[in-house]
Amino acid sequence: MKISRVIGVLAGAPLVVGALAIPAAAAPPYVPADSGAEITGEQWLDPVTVDLTVQTPAIGTSEKVRVIVPAGWSREASRTWPVVYAYHGGRDDYVSWTRSTDIEQVAARYDVIVVMPEGGWAGSYVDWHNDGRGGTPRWETFLVQEVVQLVERNLRGSTRRAAMGASSGGHAAVMYAGRWPGTFRYAASFSGMMHITMPGVPSSSLYTSRVWGGVRDPELILGSPLTDFANWRAHDPYHLAPRLRGTGLYISAGTTGEPGPFEPTDLALRELLAGLLIGGNSEETVGATNISFRTRLYALGIPVTANIYGDGWHQWGYWDAEYKKAWPLMMNAIGAQRTG
Repeated sequence: MKISRVIGVLAGAPLVVGALAIPAAAAPPYVPADSGAEITGEQWLDPVTVDLTVQTPAIGTSEKVRVIVPAGWSREASRTWPVVYAYHGGRDDYVSWTRSTDIEQVAARYDVIVVMPEGGWAGSYVDWHNDGRGGTPRWETFLVQEVVQLVERNLRGSTRRAAMGASSGGHAAVMYAGRWPGTFRYAASFSGMMHITMPGVPSSSLYTSRVWGGVRDPELILGSPLTDFANWRAHDPYHLAPRLRGTGLYISAGTTGEPGPFEPTDLALRELLAGLLIGGNSEETVGATNISFRTRLYALGIPVTANIYGDGWHQWGYWDAEYKKAWPLMMNAIGAQRTG
């Protein structure tokens, strides 16, 4: 196996997906979000999957949102459907859940809408600090306000919501549940950082954003962990934990950094070393933050389903397996009925 294939598995290298344009029936004009964000285009990939183009003031650009609708869905229906918001990780994009998992087949067995928005390569799913000036990009505003409003005003999405994510998307799912209490009935994280102010983690996060995310000055995201510690803390699931009471929670991560059951068994030495560096070290750090977060929840008496599984790298093989364990718990929390 080539080393590029190993890195591709770990980073979730995008694949080109052909699109089939399916004409939509005439529908009323899209209703914009409060900010003025609006759906400006749609492309149906198959009868239940559509890519939306959203012009968003929060980001200052047009961004993509992939949506899976259930059987029997109609934009003109009198009813609404519960919604799962699925967030991707760094160095990935809005197609990653349909590219790297069989989420279409899993979702098809339930009466649920799945929304997979663009989260930015290295946006960290937050409204950027920008040396205290604020301004774009405002990823949290885009995802928690604009996208949610557009889904509920135009796609018959209900207020029965769950959020899940892999890697930085997992951090986002739990962080949003804490920062916006009552918005999500369930939050699930697969290898997401659950304690971003844990000693050693801020410097590791800044390094990752600079080297792997290509952010020239990563302190623009949350600020300096020294002088802007309050902002880091305000986006830290560990410190947001008391605000998660009443929200269903699922977290998972590896802890050892060693290869696990989803890694190839025929890696050459250099490929193994690359995997340990890229996927192993990062997962070991992530795992430590999950253990810390779980301990914090236990101390507060807040229930959590936690699968801290030991060996395994930071890659989709584990996230695919883990989201399937969390899925029925999310469906129960948002009242999504099994249909198949």
